[in-house]
Amino acid sequence: MDIGGRLRAVRETRGLTQRDLAARAGMTNAAISLIEQNKSSPSVASLKRLLDAIPMTMSEFFTEVEANGTAKYFYTADEFVELSPQDAGFGEAAARVSLRQLGDAQRHSLQVLHETYPPGSDTGPDLLTHEAEEAGVVIAGIIEITVDDQVRVLNPGDGYMFDSRLPHRFRNIGNTVCVIVSACTPPSF
Repeated sequence: MDIGGRLRAVRETRGLTQRDLAARAGMTNAAISLIEQNKSSPSVASLKRLLDAIPMTMSEFFTEVEANGTAKYFYTADEFVELSPQDAGFGEAAARVSLRQLGDAQRHSLQVLHETYPPGSDTGPDLLTHEAEEAGVVIAGIIEITVDDQVRVLNPGDGYMFDSRLPHRFRNIGNTVCVIVSACTPPSF
């Protein structure tokens, strides 16, 4: 996905200059210019900060709105929407993290994700925050989760639930792929 081009298109559609977006997101003009030219890849936290300044959710940023208004209730595995493709370049350790969304979260009050964390991957050094609550269950592998000032390693069958406004981070410290099924309400990631 052309993250820089998509960011530029969204920014321009909203009538914002690079300077406006930089001021709102607490970043430099130059940083936004480099991202839009695909000369720099934002971390997940940096992209989230930019989208919060627009305002727009990660789901809206990565999801193409379905053309028809027909209700859809069932999805095959290949119909999930990848929110952070491996080639998106969300920083060194996060580049391999996969967040596959079930359906179009813009049409619902619940966002469901199938998350995959290869060994050594994480959501990045900057802790994430967003306006929601989230919960999940580890299906395979292990994951170290930081929420506020607490750190815990979860195994298959273990789960988590927290207010997403608290700073948090996910990191696979194991030597096998970690798979998590999670939910977030309202959709904000």
